[in-house]
Amino acid sequence: MPEWLVFGGVLAVASIVVVTGVFLVGGRLFPTTVDRSGRATGDGKRRREIREYLQAIDEPFAEDHPVCGEPVAFYLPQRDVAITFDARAYYRIGRSGTHAILFEHELPGVHLGSRLPFDTPDLAIDENELDPASAAFSVLGLPAEASASEVKTAYQEKVKQVHPDHGGDHEEFRQVREAYTTAKEHTG
Repeated sequence: MPEWLVFGGVLAVASIVVVTGVFLVGGRLFPTTVDRSGRATGDGKRRREIREYLQAIDEPFAEDHPVCGEPVAFYLPQRDVAITFDARAYYRIGRSGTHAILFEHELPGVHLGSRLPFDTPDLAIDENELDPASAAFSVLGLPAEASASEVKTAYQEKVKQVHPDHGGDHEEFRQVREAYTTAKEHTG
């Protein structure tokens, strides 16, 4: 074997070992942190809003209940209605006799009533509750006291999911852009 080929192979293996070592050391020195602050953001906030709405209309429900082998966020046993945030679970449950509702994370909990397959009482919505800034932070999955950098990071992550070039919806993309603009104006 030519000497230059052996030297190139050894150099390639050494490079792979060095790069692997850098990643391993980096993983140890800078571990991924998990937010355990307990703040109600994203899924937790949405669940709280839905829970409050169902309690306001006096509808009995079970949380994290299995339906057709799929865990759903809320199940209304008297009406056989499953409310889920998971599209795959929604389609699987939809094939059974249970009425499935796919609830988007960005949708405020009070709008659940229009999606339920039965008549619901009209609730008086306080206009102060529908603060545009709070709604914007909610769309981005952030608490209202989020910093400008957190807003920017959340926007960048959300855009990756909803951008039309990545298979997302134009309307959803527009909502995320508007939410980012509003949230950015309310951070200081």
